[in-house]
Amino acid sequence: MICSKVLVPSGVLGLGFDIEALKNGLNRKPDIISIDGGSTDSGPYSLGSGTSKYSRSAIKSEWKILMKAREEAKIPLLIGSSGTCGTDEMVDWMEDITIELAEEMGQSIKITKLYCEQNKEFIKTSFKKQKISSLDPSPKLDADIIHDMSHIVALAGAEQIQECIKTGADIILAGRTTDTAIISALPLMKGADPGGSWHGAKIAECGALCSNNPTSGVVLVEFDKSGFTVEAMASNASCTPESVAAHMLYENADPFILYEPGGYMDVTNANYRLEKNGKVRVDGANWLKSGTYNVKLEGAKITGYQTSLLVLLRDQNYVENAKTWVSKLSNFLKKQIKEKMELDTPLYSLEFRLIGVNGTLGELETKVSEPTEVGVLCIITSKKTSISNEIAKLINPFLLHYPLTDNEELPTFAFPYSPVHSDRGCVYEFVLNHTLELNHPMEAFRIKISEV
Repeated sequence: MICSKVLVPSGVLGLGFDIEALKNGLNRKPDIISIDGGSTDSGPYSLGSGTSKYSRSAIKSEWKILMKAREEAKIPLLIGSSGTCGTDEMVDWMEDITIELAEEMGQSIKITKLYCEQNKEFIKTSFKKQKISSLDPSPKLDADIIHDMSHIVALAGAEQIQECIKTGADIILAGRTTDTAIISALPLMKGADPGGSWHGAKIAECGALCSNNPTSGVVLVEFDKSGFTVEAMASNASCTPESVAAHMLYENADPFILYEPGGYMDVTNANYRLEKNGKVRVDGANWLKSGTYNVKLEGAKITGYQTSLLVLLRDQNYVENAKTWVSKLSNFLKKQIKEKMELDTPLYSLEFRLIGVNGTLGELETKVSEPTEVGVLCIITSKKTSISNEIAKLINPFLLHYPLTDNEELPTFAFPYSPVHSDRGCVYEFVLNHTLELNHPMEAFRIKISEV
């Protein structure tokens, strides 16, 4: 007996999905539409700045389609990790978009917001009480570091999402959540197998990535008392036991274990069977409840200010000797900065990346090739934006004309734009990879309800 059906339109709002596949999913009478709104994939900037990675226009366009689908199906619409990072401001940002659309489409809706951002004093107190435990790798943590963080969020689990569902909301806008919580919450409420609920949620977290046509987006998961069945909704997509099982490897340190608030899932004994029409049936996962209730914390702080420059080398001699040229140039520039700005290297960093040679891996690159041209990306980081910009202006003429040897005429390289330096502003870093022990699941979370 099916306990609940969850329709997942895509791995993340803003990435797009197949409209026909969405219609196919709605025809299957799902109980809820659940979609993720973000992650830490693109680094700490979104959390540090409290902004969305995706454009507002893209979010609004896709959210409009899902709000229409919700209205047609008369079921809840749920998004987790609103605005990429899930800060309180991004939850309100999603609410603004939702209200705009409701007014444009003439919808009357009940909105429940789940706030996941953490008060610094609460985190400091929890740290002092040894309620915060480090994960691996473990960054240093103390009261001063907590104070310097621009934003701290706790990742909500199924329990917090369930409290939102219980409000009877038409639309749930959640702050930072685990990817799986927004899918597992309803099945768990409806009596589905706990292991199967978390396992099915993990498989469907990225939409059709568990199928042979990942860009189609939409999948439907049917949960019951012994497991789940997953099916891609696009006509040109299907799931296989291999594509489904493989998703346990995605963004997961252990292919058999997945930690969530309140426990962990073990799929060591899971079985994957191909059924008709590209469906895959899965059972055998176990859910093991922990003795304490812990949620993961994420935090970011400003680590400096950055300016970048880009110059292109095309002369064959310089292309072949790009590493030598950069090494010589780097030493020369540091002397110039010391002499003319009276700055030592601890006050700034100067990094070069050779695009087309080793721009991705740096010194770890083992593949040798002969590019036609090389892009030399110079990245300057300092504690003040004025310093990084001043360094960029100082080294500008040398990037344009610095010679490889002492006895040659000054070369001239190519700047792709003017001015060549780009002020990148704040640079953030993640400074929390920890868990927070809670006395009860809602201790670090807040719910707010409104009607439009």
